Parts: sequence; structure tokens; C-alpha cells
Amino acid sequence: MTANPPADPASESTPQASSTDDLRAAVTAAAQRSGFGRVAPGERPSAHDLWGAVGGVRGLIESLLPGFLFVVVFTITQDVTLSVLVPVGIAVVFVLARIVGRSPVMPAVIGLVGIALSAGLALWTGRAEENFLLGFVINAVWLVALLVSLVVRRPLIGIITGLLTGDGGWRDDPAKRTVLTLTTWLWVALFALRLGVQVPLYLAEQAAALGATKLLMGLPLYAAVLWVTWLMVRAVYARAND
Repeated sequence: MTANPPADPASESTPQASSTDDLRAAVTAAAQRSGFGRVAPGERPSAHDLWGAVGGVRGLIESLLPGFLFVVVFTITQDVTLSVLVPVGIAVVFVLARIVGRSPVMPAVIGLVGIALSAGLALWTGRAEENFLLGFVINAVWLVALLVSLVVRRPLIGIITGLLTGDGGWRDDPAKRTVLTLTTWLWVALFALRLGVQVPLYLAEQAAALGATKLLMGLPLYAAVLWVTWLMVRAVYARAND
């Protein structure tokens, strides 16, 4: 009888290591699909890249039209039911259009779910302002996540950049660490500004003003902050590669 050769520990992977790798791969894929992943750090961003990050014409329409319709319908009718159901209807049309056109349907489905949940809250309470409550929760979650990442000295933009570039040592470079920390603070300011402006309008029951403010502080502000982030990260990575 011959003894079996001992297993090579390097060739074996524990379930925990496999799970960690799977999680890292999933987070990396999500980062690559995000607006930030449209331009690799160090590359020069262009208006075309920014346009692609917001989804092009279709993304712009799907992001802005439901909110615009809410503002218009509520301003004219003051009818909560009609004001929240019209955006739900147009979101359903977006999903069907993507299915018919055989384009990726998940962005429209996610949008529909969010709009439907928000409409459900407004219909349940009878208050148009509740249509925005889910958005407050999402902004607050992002704000807390960003602040926690800064407190533990793992700024979230740095983590995303590291995943996109494979640069696991960015924290050891003072210039990269500083810029990635500053850009994380920039996103903190975005979410804090949204909450700081919109929550008082919600408490004052100013649904139409809240809807208009959300439109202005939604995609346009997101695109502006994304552009500045791209430029800052590109600058520091271009310097590092010189």
C-alpha cells in the first residue's frame, strides 16, 4: 500500500477565503458598473464618459421624468393619488420599453421598485411628502457609510479606486491617501447637502418644492460631484505614474 502524498496547502482554499474572494469580486463588479467605474483612475475623463455614467439619453429620461411628472401633476391638481401613480405608470413603461428593445432591464426595474415603494408610502399616509421618505433613507445610509469609512481611515472612494485598479497599497502613498480622503468628503457633502435642504421642506409639508429641489439635487449634482472626483483621482494617479 502506498501512502497518498500530502495535500498542498497552497492548492486548498477554505470556504471563508472563497467567500471573501466572491465578495471582493462582487464589489469590484459593482464598482465597475457604477458611474465611477466608467473612467479608470489615471485616464482623462471626457464629456462622453460623463454622459455614459448618467446613462445617456435613456438614463437621463428615466431618472428625471418620474420626478418631473410628480411636480407638475401635484402642482396642478394637489391630488396625492394621481401625483404618485403617474410616475409609477411611466416607470412601468420604461421597463416594458427595455424588454421590447432587449436592453438591460434591471436599471428600470430597480427604478420602478423605488418609485412604487415611495408611492405606496404616500398613498398609505395620504401625504405627498412621504413620496420622498425612501430617498432620505438611501441618502442617510450612504452618508453614514461614508462617514464610518472616514472614521476607520478606509475612505470609501479609496476602497472603490483600489478595487478598480488593483492598487491595494494606495494608503501607503500620502498623496493618494489625501486625495481619496478629500473626494470621500466631497461625497459626504453631497448627501449631507441633500438631506440638509430637503428634510426641512419635508417637515414643512412643501411637497412641490421638495420635488423640484430633489430634481435639481439629484442627477445634475451627482454628475458634477462625479466629474470633480474623476479629475482629482486622475490627477493623483497620473502624478504617481510619471
